[in-house]
Amino acid sequence: MLTVTDVASRKLNEIIAQQQEPVFGLRVHVSEGCCSGPSYGMSLAPQAEDGDWIGEFGGVKVLVDPQSAPMLEGVSIDYVETLEAQGFTINNPNVTARECGCGNGHGHAHAGAADATQASARGGGCGCGGH
Repeated sequence: MLTVTDVASRKLNEIIAQQQEPVFGLRVHVSEGCCSGPSYGMSLAPQAEDGDWIGEFGGVKVLVDPQSAPMLEGVSIDYVETLEAQGFTINNPNVTARECGCGNGHGHAHAGAADATQASARGGGCGCGGH
C-alpha cells in the first residue's frame, strides 16, 4: 500500500493536534481524472469506514477506501517546505508521465495546502478541471 514519510507524519501530527474535533486519521482517496490523470484527495477523518485499509506512520493512522486502494499501491506522501512551495506531495510511481494539451504531465502531484483537512492534489491539468 502507500507510505508516509517521517516529515509528513510530523506535520500531520501537528495539524491533528490543532483540531477542535476528534480525528481518527488521515483519509487518502483517488478519483479518476480525465487526460490529466488521477485526482488525489486527503482529509482528516473522524472514524474509519467498513473495508478501509488502515496503516500507521509516525503515530498517524492513514485510511484508504477499497476503491482507491489499487490506485494508491506504491504511493508515497511527503511534506515539502521550500521557497517555491509548501504542502503535501503525492508521488505515484505507477502513473506514467504523459502530457496533455496544456503541457502538464502527471505522476507527481502537490497538495499545496499546509492544512490537510481538505487538501487535494491532481496529477496535472488540461482544462478539464485537473489543475
